[in-house]
Amino acid sequence: MPEPLRKIFVLDTSVVLYDFNALQNFQEHDVAIPITVLEELDQFKKGNSVLNLQAREFIRQLDKLSSHNMLHEWIPLDGPARGKFRVVTEEGTKVDAGEVFGSRKADHRILNAALTLTQAHPDRRIILVSKDVNLRLKARALNLPAEDYETVKIKDLDHLPKGKNEVEIADGTTIDRLYQDEWLPVEAVLNSRPPGNQYFILRSGSKSALAYYNPRTDRIERVVKPIAYGISPRNAEQTFALHAVLNLDVPLVSLSGAAGTGKTLLALAGSLEQRRHFRQIYLARPIVPLSNRDIGFLPGDVNSKINPFMQPLWDNLGIIKNQFDEKEREYKKVDEMVETEKLHIVPLAYIRGRSLSNVIFIVDEAQNLTPHEVKTIITRAGERTKIVLTGDIFQIDTPYLDAHSNGLSYLIDRLRGNPLYAHVNLEKGERSALANLASTML
Repeated sequence: MPEPLRKIFVLDTSVVLYDFNALQNFQEHDVAIPITVLEELDQFKKGNSVLNLQAREFIRQLDKLSSHNMLHEWIPLDGPARGKFRVVTEEGTKVDAGEVFGSRKADHRILNAALTLTQAHPDRRIILVSKDVNLRLKARALNLPAEDYETVKIKDLDHLPKGKNEVEIADGTTIDRLYQDEWLPVEAVLNSRPPGNQYFILRSGSKSALAYYNPRTDRIERVVKPIAYGISPRNAEQTFALHAVLNLDVPLVSLSGAAGTGKTLLALAGSLEQRRHFRQIYLARPIVPLSNRDIGFLPGDVNSKINPFMQPLWDNLGIIKNQFDEKEREYKKVDEMVETEKLHIVPLAYIRGRSLSNVIFIVDEAQNLTPHEVKTIITRAGERTKIVLTGDIFQIDTPYLDAHSNGLSYLIDRLRGNPLYAHVNLEKGERSALANLASTML
């Protein structure tokens, strides 16, 4: 391809911390790393969080690739049809971002590095790539093209699987057969094979039934409303969600939906119900840190540090316990499991490097994880381990993630239809009438 057609992409720190392999994802185009990005990565290289891992992995990549002086030369990237990369030092530019925006900060130095390239290569298209919306806006204010990093971004959320379909059946006797035999051949309900573990609401006139496609038997099987540790589903989606959590043939489950739809409660209740099948139940949720400080900066031991972040999990455990009288065995069993660490809350930062065998692992608020973090968690799964991820893909608390790029959306999109995976999107709020009012009207 002629040289003028190749673009130069300038990577911001946020891109590297999101995907340490970003250098390899720009095909034949060249990639520039501002020296300020390396300075910022230096602050992230120590620690146990995924951000620290991303920073260290990227620095190792540069070390392997930079056999020459990467401050002055464009160095070829590994692989066929790849471009080159180099580190760009900030030099004099006609427009100084620091003067324009009134401060000498890292973001403005990154902008200056990109502006330097536009002067040095007037025949090339220079594009800043950043997960930081504010930095992209500043770049455009300086007439510098800027884009989000979209390599692992879900393009169309409208087509993200919901996990269930409603099917109208002309022959009412079909539903009668389902209740009688507990299963139907796929051809009796659908014209083609559905994705694995897809759930259905079957209707025929005044008759209806809940069912799912079992890829192991290649049949449409009836879903009976289950009760798990005193918790009973209140709608069809909750019934499907609890069925997926209780299904030992499906080792990976994701439950999505807005606040109050019962995701976490159902995951916990289902886990307690099948506790005899697993050695331990692990509970975790991402800890969204302030700046670059992780829980190590908080006072006390590990439990003291993470307990404030895990309070929603304790709240849901309290709801489950309160389904029983204090003197009942089920009530006491929850406290006993916590005391003996059969039911154990763990920080996600300590999961890396471990092999989790014969456990059920619930990850709450999974929408605050990056795709790489989700992969890291799932690859920890050993024999007889089940992982349940819950979250609302539209309620992101982590900088640089959104509904299109978070780990939960990525998981739902990439694993659709896999026989080892089931997903259910919960739509109806069941927390309270007041909570539903606020959710819909405010």
